[in-house]
Amino acid sequence: MTGRIGPGPGPATPRRRTAGLRGNTIAALLAVLLPALLLAAPGAHADGRSASAPKPAVTLSDKEAGKGGSLTVKGSGWRSGALLMLLVCGQSSPARGVIGGTNSCANADGRAVTTDTKGAFSTKLPVSEPPVPCPCVVHVATVTGEEALADAVFVVAGHPVAALPKQTGQGKLAVLAAARLEGDSSVLTWFGAPPTRRLVFTVGNMGSAPVENPVFRVGTAHGVYAPQWEERQWRGTVEPGRKARIELPVELAAGAHGDYRVSLKYGTKVLAEQPWGVGRPWGVTLFWILLCLVVPAAVFRIGMAVVDRVRPRSAQASRGGRRASPFAGAAARLPRLRRTPAAPVPTTTAGGPRATGTAALPWFTPESAPSEHSPTTKGHS
Repeated sequence: MTGRIGPGPGPATPRRRTAGLRGNTIAALLAVLLPALLLAAPGAHADGRSASAPKPAVTLSDKEAGKGGSLTVKGSGWRSGALLMLLVCGQSSPARGVIGGTNSCANADGRAVTTDTKGAFSTKLPVSEPPVPCPCVVHVATVTGEEALADAVFVVAGHPVAALPKQTGQGKLAVLAAARLEGDSSVLTWFGAPPTRRLVFTVGNMGSAPVENPVFRVGTAHGVYAPQWEERQWRGTVEPGRKARIELPVELAAGAHGDYRVSLKYGTKVLAEQPWGVGRPWGVTLFWILLCLVVPAAVFRIGMAVVDRVRPRSAQASRGGRRASPFAGAAARLPRLRRTPAAPVPTTTAGGPRATGTAALPWFTPESAPSEHSPTTKGHS
């Protein structure tokens, strides 16, 4: 007979084993789903920032100022260390943004500022008249990284005011064909001139309203760096259901070379990306090589000329009053040439031609020639 002895625990029952497995399963599911629940909870983002975090905001020290003045612009709620561009723009409103892009802004008098660790900034902005009528705003936008912007209403005293264009509908552009880069590099590019191309693409209007003078953003990125965006406005209208071929200029910095990536953005959507391999400007390298050869040669020539000027002159040149020729020493060291004796001249006698030899005088020889002081026998006995 078998049985339990004492109060010790007996063998586990099936119900107890099932409860233990169920508890382990629930703990594992909670461990897996807890991070997702935290991220999906209200007031949290995937990047760790709270949804209740303040949005980028801009405040102005003055709501109205004339051309030539200045105002203080303060901002908060931006990313820490973000590079911002501040512009006075016309034909704009905080609700509709800057109509026409930065072509409606006073770009020449814009300012750049970097936010601090708390995402705030404060800087002076000169007041200038935008190229289009008001209503005007102070437009603040990020230059690199994640896009963020904010507008503050501002009045430019004495500047014309016109109503904003009516918003009849909403157009939607989409790229219908792959974008491509057209154009060739010139000889100047080989010597460091900025490389240029044309970004050619075809867009179609998928919306219900025409799109007039759309503003695109063209970005160029090198390596792992973020694209540098520049606005390009295309003059024309794309009717609903129609398509248009668009060409936008793309230009890099002087001396740029390597692998680049050209991106096209309309609004907040990237429409196309195109790689661009830029060759090295070997003309600049050749220029530096020639410079390294020509400059030492010129310095050597100048140094030799100075040495030739300051070296002491020879005594003969000092007595003669003239400078000795630099070729005199070299000519003295050359071997002297010996003159070849002239060929013997044949003489003729009464009996016929005489053997060749030195021609002799007819009545005396050189040895018997009378000297100037020797006495003669003529007239003496």
